Amino acid sequence: MFMFKKSATMPAPGKAMPGRPTPIATAEKHFINGNPLKGPYPAGHAKAMFGMGCFWGAERKFWELGDGVFITAVGYAAGMTPNPSYEEVCSGQTGHNEVVLVVYDPNKISYEILLKTFWENHNPTQGMRQGNDVGTQYRSGVYAFTPAQRKAAEASKAMYEKALAGRRFGPVTTEILDAPEFYFAEGYHQQYLAKNPMGYCGLGGTGVACAIGTGVTAAH
Repeated sequence: MFMFKKSATMPAPGKAMPGRPTPIATAEKHFINGNPLKGPYPAGHAKAMFGMGCFWGAERKFWELGDGVFITAVGYAAGMTPNPSYEEVCSGQTGHNEVVLVVYDPNKISYEILLKTFWENHNPTQGMRQGNDVGTQYRSGVYAFTPAQRKAAEASKAMYEKALAGRRFGPVTTEILDAPEFYFAEGYHQQYLAKNPMGYCGLGGTGVACAIGTGVTAAH
């Protein structure tokens, strides 16, 4: 989230930082609603995971959805280094993306709403960057926990890419993967913009609406 250039190339296999065998310390409770960050989560709730640039601003977009969102948390995923630290991720030598984990009640908020929030609040055509934030940790990604989520994500990507092309944006570079392991970021990163309302947020959308809903459905 700091505006200086970082590596825009994933580390080669076998060249990533070694990391550590145990998780780094993080917060116990969500700063806004007091719910347990690491669980246990209520029965019937589902998980979703997204990468869309600096995770400070990205997380805020999801907790602002309100009722139906049990917790949001920021962390690192889709890389090679086990239990990485923020400094290690920033080096570009772990391969991790800055991501947001959302635990939600699908009876109150749909996965489609989460996808709409994802697509409309960043520019998914920029590759290994988001605005002035450059590096592999700022890439666009949807990480699916179920086959239904992945199907919905793929369908929404195709639909939104058509809408963007109509406004002369380039191809969507968003990676869509089965959810990899999520490593919680350090406690001070959790709900950062609630603790620091004037903190940096470089997140910005394209101004193109995502008309998700028609022909795109997903069970949790």
